[in-house]
Amino acid sequence: MTMTFAAEWLNLLFRWAHLVVGIGWIGTSFYFIALDLSLRKREGMREGVYGTAWEVHGGGFYHVEKFTVAPAYLPQDLIWYKWEAYLTWVTGFALLVVQYYFNASSYLIDVNKLQMLPSEAVLISVLSLVAGWFIYDGLCRSPIGRSTPLLALCVFALIMAASYMFTQVFSGRGALIHVGAFIGTIMAVNVFGLIIPNQKKIVASLLRGEAPDPKLGQMGKQRSVHNNYLTLPVLLMMVSNHYPMLTGHPQAWLLVGLVLLMGGMVRHFLNRHEAGDPLNRYWWSLPIAALGFAVALVMTAPRDFSGGEAVSDATALTLIRSHCAACHAATPAHEGFTDAPKGIHLETLAELRRYADQVMAQSVLSDAMPLGNETGMTPEQREELGRWIARNK
Repeated sequence: MTMTFAAEWLNLLFRWAHLVVGIGWIGTSFYFIALDLSLRKREGMREGVYGTAWEVHGGGFYHVEKFTVAPAYLPQDLIWYKWEAYLTWVTGFALLVVQYYFNASSYLIDVNKLQMLPSEAVLISVLSLVAGWFIYDGLCRSPIGRSTPLLALCVFALIMAASYMFTQVFSGRGALIHVGAFIGTIMAVNVFGLIIPNQKKIVASLLRGEAPDPKLGQMGKQRSVHNNYLTLPVLLMMVSNHYPMLTGHPQAWLLVGLVLLMGGMVRHFLNRHEAGDPLNRYWWSLPIAALGFAVALVMTAPRDFSGGEAVSDATALTLIRSHCAACHAATPAHEGFTDAPKGIHLETLAELRRYADQVMAQSVLSDAMPLGNETGMTPEQREELGRWIARNK
């Protein structure tokens, strides 16, 4: 069994597991926020109950109560929702290791941005994820955390600063996947480091016959809401490596800001709708999301390569054989592949015509390919390839 074959299976298994547990975490997060927003005051509620909700699903009816702080007693079969979050981060980090740390030279490092060793790139990655959590947590615990709008603005600025740093240090793919990992780490440690510990403190107080500290629940609720609003942006960041128009954009960090804006506004609209608020109190969030999308469309609009001096077939063939065929061949020469990625071969002009749109997206309109620009493909060469494709595809 070759190392490449083993790494492919590890990648697949970790990706599968990450998807499964991630669905569980996102599902419970969305459900409990929706439940919290749907609670209503009703006649005959028990003492200490904040609100109740009636729900129907799968042919059955459910009656759910939420206590202002906690009930006077707890049953033995209390259900905790935590492993979905923990395992989402663990499998996500394992996938980061297999995909980006083990192949740092190809997927994480771009020599045109910053010359560094794989070990240095991995160190920057780990330290940035750790630092991101501590800065975020410090903001939440500071006086800034008492103002929701101000805290939201500061967290937005923190993610934008991290995005800019990642795009200056890592490859396009590596940068945006690290934005996702940066946000995902904040979300997971919110659960592991604050929400669950605070809930355990509340349970311990009840078992001792003491009244729990209401601030513990308030802090947990704040972080839970943060996780809810960050979910849509982090999901897009996690699939961004399939879209070179994002990862290969020269201002990718600004696109991250637009994704945060769009995702946050859509989530806000859904939350307020689930809360039953009048439409005139939250309708504005969708136009803001649409405006962000329009700006993203303009920023990522493809260039026109139909003008300029014609490029010969010989030049185009030399370009793809020099910069593409090491991986995209019947027998790849690149040590990281046993088969051509996505089954795309680029050894002849006929194959270049067949996959012209993919080559244009990956290697002309962006610098996503070659991986890590290992072959040193220049902007002038990308321009030449674009002109040939525009006239010959």
